[in-house]
Parts: sequence; C-alpha cells; structure tokens
Amino acid sequence: MPSLIELRDVWYQYNPNSPLSYWALKGIDLKIERGEFISIIGPTGSGKSTLIQHFNGLLKPTKGEVIVDGIEISKTKDLKALRKKVGMVFQYPETQIFSETIYDELAFGLRNYGYSEDEIKERVEDVVKKLGIEYIPLDKSPFLLSGGEMRRVAIASVLAMEPEVFVLDEPLANLDPQGRRELLKEIDYLNRKESLTVIIVSHDLSEVSKYADRIIVLFDGTILMDGPPREIFKNVEKLLEISLGVPQIVELLYTLYKKGADIPYNILDLDEAVRVIVKWRRSLGNRDKLRTIPTT
Repeated sequence: MPSLIELRDVWYQYNPNSPLSYWALKGIDLKIERGEFISIIGPTGSGKSTLIQHFNGLLKPTKGEVIVDGIEISKTKDLKALRKKVGMVFQYPETQIFSETIYDELAFGLRNYGYSEDEIKERVEDVVKKLGIEYIPLDKSPFLLSGGEMRRVAIASVLAMEPEVFVLDEPLANLDPQGRRELLKEIDYLNRKESLTVIIVSHDLSEVSKYADRIIVLFDGTILMDGPPREIFKNVEKLLEISLGVPQIVELLYTLYKKGADIPYNILDLDEAVRVIVKWRRSLGNRDKLRTIPTT
C-alpha cells in the first residue's frame, strides 16, 4: 500500500526571480503513513509551516513531487477534494472564526460541500462531543467564548469534515498547561480510536513528545532528524545547539549523564526516570560498600 503522503526531493522557493528570493525547503524526502501521530519541530525559519502547506496543495513545490493518497498535487485540479482529505488548522485558529453562532461556524464547511441539514446536524453533534464542548450552547456567539474554547470550535469545524489527515500548526500556543494537556489528549484519542492521521507543528517538545510516535526535526529547510521520540532525544546536544528545548525529564537525566552518571537520558516517562536514577544511586552505594571490604 502506498504512503498516505509522500514528498520526493521537494524544493520550495519564495519570491523567485527577485533579490528577496530564498529556498524554504531544500530536497525534502518524506513519507507519512496512515494512522501516524507525527510532531514536526524546528527553530523559527526552519520551514515547518511551508512544509505542511504542501500537504493539501496550499503550496506546490518549485521542484519535486508531493503525492497525497496516490495523487500528485501539481497535476490535480480537484484541490477541494484534497483539502477535504487533509484538514488543516493554522496557528491561532480562533482568528479565523467569523460566523454569528457556534453551530453556523461548525456547519460552514459542510454546507459548502453540499451536505444536507440532517447530515450537518449529526456531524456537528458528534464533533462537539469528541472535543468536549457539548456543554456550550450552539446558538451562542463564538466570540463570547474563552480563548481555549474558541480554539476548540475552530478545530471542531475542520474535524466536522471528517478528514483522513489532521494537520495543526502550533495548536498549543497561548494555552495554559491544563488547556494544552486536555487538547492533546483529545487529539490523541482521535488518533488512537479513530485512526486519524495527526501531524502537529509545535516547539513544545515536553507536551507533544508524550503522544507523538514520530518526531521530524527541520533545520534550514532540510530534515535533520526523523524517528521515534526516544531516538530523537539521544541527540540532546544537537537539539540544544539548534535552539530547541527538550523535555525537563530528558534535560535532568542528560545533566546527570554529563556529570558522570551511567544512565540513559532519552527517557520521557517520569516513573521510568525515577527508577533509573534510584538504580544508579544504589549502584553507587554498592560500590562504596565494596571499597570498604578488606582484601586478603
């Protein structure tokens, strides 16, 4: 079975034929499979937003090929169908809200695709339950909601279209810690229980790495690293070198490692980290005891 999304030697140039021209993507080769939960990270200017806009044809490569579910986007004229398959939520999605009521906001895309009002009602009711906003009256103005609630409404309006791929650009920005955790849990549920392919652009490794089964690190328009979180965090020095933070657990273990502790530092689970540290401290104690045993 072919990959759900595949990029083959993709280059993208902004402002071609002008003094401001630059390459935002440089030879990207990438495959995304069905059902994956992927986090794309990288410093500012690394090409993250440019990359994800190729997934649904908002941008088309200057050179190379982007193939979505077997269709090369540069050759298709049916971008509407492509964007239904690959739903995208941009950074600060609440700024995209414009309808007078929450219901109309959630129904807007469905109406544009010609769904009946009965189908729309069913989908709207379903998606508000999935995102935990069923307590909010649907006839309420979305502009009277809190920032976190507005973001959920914006996300729900995309999920109502039932995309196969759900792409979110910095969905955790400006949310408090509880709001970030709740939103990620809801997205993780959709990934695990409904096999929704999830791609999140984020600089917050501490939160996203708990859920992502794959992390792609971009730097200067290229893929610097690509693999499971525990493999990525073996490269702590390189991540810090390109100004990316690492989860606090990883940072603590790495600090101990640099000071001479014989422990792995690519651990994301707190309980596992505690066990590793306790085992190491006990081994130090045993060595001290061995030093006190007289030799014959």
